[in-house]
Amino acid sequence: MRVKTLSVSEGKQLGIEAFPNFSVTGSIIGMKRKYYGEDALLIRCGSYIYCVSQKGCPSKYGESLYYGHAH
Repeated sequence: MRVKTLSVSEGKQLGIEAFPNFSVTGSIIGMKRKYYGEDALLIRCGSYIYCVSQKGCPSKYGESLYYGHAH
């Protein structure tokens, strides 16, 4: 499973800390299966991986982070 990356400075400017996250040492596959869903958009920023497409989060904003800023 691939995870896009975002620099810490860009993440702070975009307010990525508002999204649910887990440590980079965690299992991406396990988190997707148990909590976020197989089609979740995940972005690594610093030492955390953020889910930007979970219920309750505006998906348009998450997609904008994923496609417009993350590499």
